[in-house]
This record gives sequence, C-alpha cells and structure tokens, in this order.
Amino acid sequence: MKLLSDLLSAIDVIELIGSEHKEISTLESDSRKIKRDSLFVAVRGYNVDGHKFIPLVTLAGAAAIVCEELPEILDPAVTYVRVENSAVALGKLASQWWGNPSRKLALVGVTGTNGKTTTATLIYEMARMMGYKAGLLSTVCNYIDGVAEPSTHTTPDPLALNELLHRMVVAGCSYVAMEVSSHAAHQHRIAGLQFAGGVFSNLTRDHLDYHKTVEAYLAAKKSFFDRLPAEAFALTNIDDRNGEVMLQNTAARRYTYSLRSHADFMGRVIESRLDGTLMSFNGKEVEVLFTGRFNAYNLTAVYGASSLLGWDADKIAVNMSLLVPVAGRFQTFRSPSGVTAIVDYAHTPDALVNVLDTIREITGTAERIITVVGAGGNRDAGKRPIMAHEAAVRSGRVILTSDNPRDEEPAEIIRQMEAGIDDEYRSTTLSIVDRREAIRTALALAKPGDVVLVAGKGHETYQEIHGVRHHFDDREVVADAIGKLG
Repeated sequence: MKLLSDLLSAIDVIELIGSEHKEISTLESDSRKIKRDSLFVAVRGYNVDGHKFIPLVTLAGAAAIVCEELPEILDPAVTYVRVENSAVALGKLASQWWGNPSRKLALVGVTGTNGKTTTATLIYEMARMMGYKAGLLSTVCNYIDGVAEPSTHTTPDPLALNELLHRMVVAGCSYVAMEVSSHAAHQHRIAGLQFAGGVFSNLTRDHLDYHKTVEAYLAAKKSFFDRLPAEAFALTNIDDRNGEVMLQNTAARRYTYSLRSHADFMGRVIESRLDGTLMSFNGKEVEVLFTGRFNAYNLTAVYGASSLLGWDADKIAVNMSLLVPVAGRFQTFRSPSGVTAIVDYAHTPDALVNVLDTIREITGTAERIITVVGAGGNRDAGKRPIMAHEAAVRSGRVILTSDNPRDEEPAEIIRQMEAGIDDEYRSTTLSIVDRREAIRTALALAKPGDVVLVAGKGHETYQEIHGVRHHFDDREVVADAIGKLG
C-alpha cells in the first residue's frame, strides 16, 4: 500500500478534488486491472483513450483517478487529480511507486533507427566484463544480471519498466543499458526516469506509419536528448546528418563519435572480413568479432559510452576484442561446400543497404549475393518498394517473400515491393510467398563462394500471419537448409 499524497508529490497537479489522504493498493493504466483502492491513470493512447473507462473504474472501486479532463459526474468517494498530461504523470507515478529505481542506477539510453539493440546489448555486456552487475532492456530480451526476462516491446510501458528497474536494484545492479524507441519517447514511457547518459546511432526512414513524417520521427528521438539532465552525457554519431541536431538543446555534457571525422571517440576500420574486423579506437588497435561499417559505428559508440561511464581505458580496449555479436545481427552460417548464409534483422532501407554493402565490399562483387527479403504488414508501406530496389541493385539475385504480414495479405505486400524492381532486374528477381521455401530456394541456388542474406527478422522466433503468431526462426531454417548442402 502507498499513500496517495506521497505518490502525488511526484507530479504536477492542476486540480485536486477529494482527499489525498488515502492508501492506494495498486497503480494501473489498464481499466481491466483495477481493484478496490486502486489509483487509475487515464492515458490518451494511440488507439484507446483511457478517459472513456473512468465510469467503469469508479464502479470497480478505484480510490483515485488521474486524468486530463474531469468526468461530468463526480463520485464523492473518489479523488480526482487533473494534470496536463496523463502519460507524463503515469511515468512519474510509476517511478515513485517503485522507489525511483533509475536514481539508484547508472541508466544509459540508446536511440536511433538502426543499431540500438547491438549498442545497448554490448554496453550491458561490457559492464559485466568490467565486473559489475548490470541490466539490459532491449528488443531481443531483458536481462537482470544475466537472468533473461521475456521482451514484448522495445521499451516497456512505465509500470513494467519501473518494476524491472526496481528488480535490477534489488539484484544489486549498478548499470543498465536500455533501448529507447521513438514510440516510447513520444508516448512519454520514459517520463520520470533519470538517465546517466544517452547515445544516438543514426536516423533513417522508419515507423512512418506511426509518426507520419520524418520530421516528427526525428523530433521524437530528439526529445529524449532534450530531457537529459546536466550531469548526464549525450553521445552522438557525428557522421549522421542528424547527429548535431540531437545535441542542440540538451543540457547534458556533449560528446561525439565518428568513423570519418574528428570526434571525441574515433573508430577506424583497418581490415574487414566476414568473420571479424581489425579496428582502432582512438588509436588503439583491436581485433573485433564483428563485420561491417554499421557494426564499426556500434562498437565505437560502445567504446565512447564505456569511457564516459568512467571505466578503465585499458580494460575497455581488451574487452572490445571479447564482445560477441547479438543474435540475429549479421549471424553467419557456413556450409562445407563454401556457401555462406547471413541472418540479419535489417528491416529498413538503410539497414539493408548497410548489410549488403558490407557483404559486397568483402566478396568484391554483388553477383555473388543472393538476398531474401520481405516487409512487415501494418507498418510503413512506403519503404516496401525502396527495400526491394536496394536489394536488387546490390545483389546478384533477389527473392521477395513474407516477413510478418500481420493483418495484410502477404501477396499484396510482395506486389508492392515488386513495384521497386526496375526492368533490368526483373529477370534476377523471384517472388515466393512462403518464407521457409524462399530461404531454401536461395540456398539451393547458391554456389560455392556465394553469400545468401536472409534479412528482416533476425532474432525473431515467430511469424505473424493474419494476426496469429506461428513459430518461425530464420536461423533454424537456414541451419537446416545449409546443413543439407554438403
């Protein structure tokens, strides 16, 4: 039980009707979970407005309601708390409910279109290599000092998020690395959290089904940096044209990283192979188990963040060579006959270009690349022909297939992708709706020395078709098919 007055001390109250001297049993934003003496926060969501459920939560026994607009009929047994923004209030209340766990941790947020998962995961791994207990909040999985917790969203809702952070505090964690999605920033899911640092990777077209414009998408990312406190650090990729934008209004200490320009943290690719890269970080040469310039950027960000967290410079350099790739991120499989398959999460045009350019640089020609790629349903349809075009230009052969069609027809998504295939590439493009068959066909077509890229799903272990999730793991299908090549 918590005192309502103690909870309300964390938020800006415009109007209070009723007593604040009440004991609260639970804090909820889901009307279905309301119990007697609960505090309900009516949030205006993307699809549902919580204000519509105020009469229901009143009947269910809610003791207090936080809202932006008071209902027409007020129940004298209920305390009504009017605020400017319920979503912001929910984040602050959730933090207060769980004892403000982020203030007891060094919390580092990573945002950007591509590279969030890899960068956040490697900061988490680096912390553990340095001898600290650490936590991770990511798309792939959440971890509390090495113990896995299922992940359903890139950034959880404020209640789940603060509960996880509280459990990390209880487990003795000192550091936490966290992906910060544009949705989470825009929806104020991170309100109330205290960050020790923020990292920006890059910004390319994505999530326009939600944000509508690139400018709005950029603004959501930037809002995370705008809210960083003065004692935090803000580390940005200066090679990205939006890197400087992220730093414009932040109160945090400003730092940059780069592969091309002068920066606080400079990474350089000396030699690249399919199984690793020789790099230097601020002049220190390190052999890393990662491939591609996009990974070189991620690693440079990790090097910079690790340095800004105050960890020993020599240990950081040694540990960089011991870090291993994240599951489903440029994950490599090889057949005895010499065919290489790569599974990667690339699901945006820019990410696909980065992976294909990396493979082409190493193989020396696009003709040796066979790309299997699809596009998700109920998401930004505008990127579908762009992804197909980029794959065709950079590959010897392309197979368009299903990704997660969700509620859309797979064949229609593929048809929209086909619109991006120029006439000169139609003869080298196939369309196979069944993803398993598409992967098997790609590997059957491959000759010794060829590279098959299976893009889009990476670490995911399901395929969502007509709203139903079925078990499907690109890595399992690739491993099975490549094992039969001999």
